[in-house]
Amino acid sequence: MKYLLKCLPVFILGVILFVPSALAADHTVNRVGGSTRYDTAVLAAKQSWSEAKTAIIVGGTAYSDAIAAAPLAYQKNAPLLYTNKDQLSAGTKKGLIDLKTKNVIIVGGTPAVSKNTENQIANLGISVKRLSGSTRYATAEKVANAMTSSSTALVVNGFVDADGMAAISYASSKKYPILFTNDSTLNGSTSNAIKSLGIKNTIVIGGTKSISSSLYNKLPNPSRVSANNRYDLSVKLANKTSLSTGYTFVTNGFKEADSIVGGVLSSKQGRVHVLTNGDNLSKEVRTYIGSKSINGFTVIGKSSSLSDNVASQLKNPVVGKTVFIDPGHGSQDSGATGYGLLEKNVNLDIATRLNNKLYSAGALTVMSRTGDTFDSLEERVNKGAKAKADIFISVHANANDNSSANGTETYYDTTYQSANSLRLAQNIQPKMVSAIGTRDRGVKTAGFYVIKYSKMPSVLLETGFVTSPIDSNILKQSSKKDSLAAGITQGVSSYFR
Repeated sequence: MKYLLKCLPVFILGVILFVPSALAADHTVNRVGGSTRYDTAVLAAKQSWSEAKTAIIVGGTAYSDAIAAAPLAYQKNAPLLYTNKDQLSAGTKKGLIDLKTKNVIIVGGTPAVSKNTENQIANLGISVKRLSGSTRYATAEKVANAMTSSSTALVVNGFVDADGMAAISYASSKKYPILFTNDSTLNGSTSNAIKSLGIKNTIVIGGTKSISSSLYNKLPNPSRVSANNRYDLSVKLANKTSLSTGYTFVTNGFKEADSIVGGVLSSKQGRVHVLTNGDNLSKEVRTYIGSKSINGFTVIGKSSSLSDNVASQLKNPVVGKTVFIDPGHGSQDSGATGYGLLEKNVNLDIATRLNNKLYSAGALTVMSRTGDTFDSLEERVNKGAKAKADIFISVHANANDNSSANGTETYYDTTYQSANSLRLAQNIQPKMVSAIGTRDRGVKTAGFYVIKYSKMPSVLLETGFVTSPIDSNILKQSSKKDSLAAGITQGVSSYFR
């Protein structure tokens, strides 16, 4: 390292700092998923109902019917269950029996739930009522008429399931009916519902591609909630509720059956429900989790719906935390040199690997540089502050005139966040050493600019000596640098526990 460029004079503390205990354990993640959508809906129902006097039944692929029915299910204190069209699904039949259901409301016409299926439900000694219209718009109107009166309604494109799924918890918690339209025309059934129900305010869900501006302007006292994508939309709607985030329901935004059930169950429990990518936790949801400090989750759907990778990300204490990664030096400032290595390149390579691994773990990551560019020390600090980072990690390699000097060490400063910076250093240092087998040079204090003036917990990592034949050989190996990044990631996760 070039000390004149990146540090203030090194000093050593003569006192022992208090080290706080670990913040928290791993997050809790509960999965509710059956072998079919029918079984998943029943399992979800049993999370909140030991008995359900009333249940809502919809066709297994009739998602518009299910979306319209969801706020009614909330008002009726009823679970929402699915069935096959032509016969009552075995799992649903057992669920109705187990829940001791006495009344069923079928939402949707016979093309979705046949008369034969209706009769099979009735043969269980259950009273059956059907709410249906000739179109999805008309069915939504019937459902709205069956709800407690409200002067406000949600208006959703009936052919854009994502908008409706994202809106279920919001609509239910506010006791608003969900009415359908297409992208440009106000359907007659929806118009009739607005008039007959005395709707004075409408909330349009989705952007102008879902519902055009011209249609929007025809609605009574309209407002709009739109977003960049379905994940962002679910977060924006969650922020408009007062629902609890003590733990949160998470579903795959492209799995309608699971997401609708998740919306109904979260409403019943007064909890937030958000949509994510099924394979990798969406950035919008990570940000929401971090902003609300959520540490408990229920995921709806088996692993083929919402992957084990997402469940692991939710369980990791680093999820939603913003980590600022600063690869030292860059461009004209090559840093230390030795054995064919330029420190700036080593730093960037390790930092990039660290960035990828932390993001894969569920963190939000920001890098001071992603290429061979240069920022002043002050600019690096300012970037970390602008990112509102939870922690700041500066990645470096060391140098010494004596080639026998070798090993890995971690520095922190005592100006800001002294105890937490020490704890961060103590979590990362042994993981680095273990990952690449270098000499453990320990945790030390120093007034390096980027950790002295960063106000969040901050550390500077000296991964190894480029001037050492031992360490330089390690720092040349891709596998070793990958292991090093993995070790740092483990240390960061441990810090947030």
